[in-house]
Amino acid sequence: MSTSHYDTTSLAPSSHYDTTSPAPLGLLVHPTRNVDQPRQDVLDWARANHVEVVPLPLDAGDTDQGGDPGRCSLIVAIGGDGTALAAIRRAATCGRPVLGVACGSLGALTSVPADEVARALDRFQAGEWSPRELPALRIETGDGESLRAFNDIALVRGGGSQLRVSARLNGALYVRVAGDGCIVSTAVGSSAYTIAAGGPLLDPRLAAFVLTRLPTHGGFSPSLVMTEDSTLELEVFAGHGGGRLEVDGRVDGELPERLKVSLERAVATVVAFEDQESHLLGLRRRGIITDSPRILADEARA
Repeated sequence: MSTSHYDTTSLAPSSHYDTTSPAPLGLLVHPTRNVDQPRQDVLDWARANHVEVVPLPLDAGDTDQGGDPGRCSLIVAIGGDGTALAAIRRAATCGRPVLGVACGSLGALTSVPADEVARALDRFQAGEWSPRELPALRIETGDGESLRAFNDIALVRGGGSQLRVSARLNGALYVRVAGDGCIVSTAVGSSAYTIAAGGPLLDPRLAAFVLTRLPTHGGFSPSLVMTEDSTLELEVFAGHGGGRLEVDGRVDGELPERLKVSLERAVATVVAFEDQESHLLGLRRRGIITDSPRILADEARA
């Protein structure tokens, strides 16, 4: 069941809002994917329940388009994990939960398939859901800038030269590498870029984060899994080819020379249901995790 600071009986937010009528529902949709039917389902549900729908822009910096997520009691994200991440970034600033609706494959951050969105809203309104709290990476750069990532950050070479990265854990040198760069990921985000780069798959419930190198010029440095009270310091030399910093898959400008990375717990909340597909089953269904061909051949013969 939901925690007490979410009033789900009328989709109403906390008490300093006018609760004489249902609080608005925030809606954020993928800009190019075909989401017409689930979007219409949300609008129809809202009309039937006398709930205002507030369109939200995909880019949090686009203040001229869409409404204020702080007015909403729930933000619905229709698309995939990228759309859900955009909604989570918006919702984290005002303490609102996010319901991720998958149009395509059910990902790590989406709770329901597109054809079940109306039922999911009924269940949320009835309080038949659980808050799943998400951690985030806190990134502090050498120039004083502070960033957040819910999946991962990637330091990637931008040209022909290699990135040289020195990694220190709680002040102790772990490794110095020269190559394509590295990834730092939350446990939730480990099923994305991290495992694609050969890193470990972490249980998303772990309060941990992981450093995984991209291809390097020799040396040996396995992925480093760190506890929530750890601090990872990265010193970067990009050479003449330059480099880029990617935050949750988005390019975030030039690569800083120094970064300090730590883990923040319970930064955002997504809506979860008791009977929704588990994380591992979702990875198997989508073909991200596959069985040995020998096992599959044995089953086919049987």
